[in-house]
Amino acid sequence: MRGSFWHLGQSITRRLAQVDKKAAARRCFASEADLKKTVLYDFHVENGAKMVPFAGWSMPIQYKDSIIDSTVNCRENGSLFDVSHMCGLSLKGKDSVPFLEKLVIADVAGLAPGTGTLTVFTNEKGGAIDDSVITKVTDDHIYLVVNAGCRDKDLAHIEEHMKSFKSKGGDVSWHIHDERSLLALQGPLAAPVLQHLTKDDLSKLYFGEFRILDINGATCYLTRTGYRAFFFFFFFFFPITSFVLIVKCLASQLLSFATSLLLLYVIYSCA
Repeated sequence: MRGSFWHLGQSITRRLAQVDKKAAARRCFASEADLKKTVLYDFHVENGAKMVPFAGWSMPIQYKDSIIDSTVNCRENGSLFDVSHMCGLSLKGKDSVPFLEKLVIADVAGLAPGTGTLTVFTNEKGGAIDDSVITKVTDDHIYLVVNAGCRDKDLAHIEEHMKSFKSKGGDVSWHIHDERSLLALQGPLAAPVLQHLTKDDLSKLYFGEFRILDINGATCYLTRTGYRAFFFFFFFFFPITSFVLIVKCLASQLLSFATSLLLLYVIYSCA
């Protein structure tokens, strides 16, 4: 015969399961009208992408090829990823570096302008809040990318500490770049494919470095980063109107190298 603790445990388990089901229903069956769309939404749908809710966005999770084929193609050739749901923001001001160093594990002051690093936001006890990519554009301009699923809590954390920092005379301000779009290009053919669309010598762009350059007539931030084996480029586009054209150009270049192409889909591990 089981004791009262066992029954209590079963009761708690059932209650948690009911809560999880309700949360999952809200997450997976959100109204299409409630979901935000990237500038490439129509492109995804036209190319047969399976769209699913993720972090408040309608995002492509798979195209007509299989997950295995897509993964192999990315590792052997190259793939494009629409990661425009991720949040880019700028910190500006003469105290932007010391302010950020209060929030992340990184020697931001030691970074040379035009370089960046992977980092982690921590709480007051040293626990991890979220990971991030930061780039020092200049000594008084820092560019960050935070994860879509953690956007609200990350921005709230930054804002809370910024208010305190500024109340003590700190010179720092921020801007959230919802007006820009973000692509990631990954794989052993990432650099040669992208090289076709820019006059800048990408062989001189090393890990952790960034540039503002022209890609097929559009000004963008380009960063070589990531934590995978091959070339991994993030690029933010300023004029979103030229974004789809550039995606089509990149897709065309990848098709000339690869037998199959993962056009665009999101890897949740980097979302």
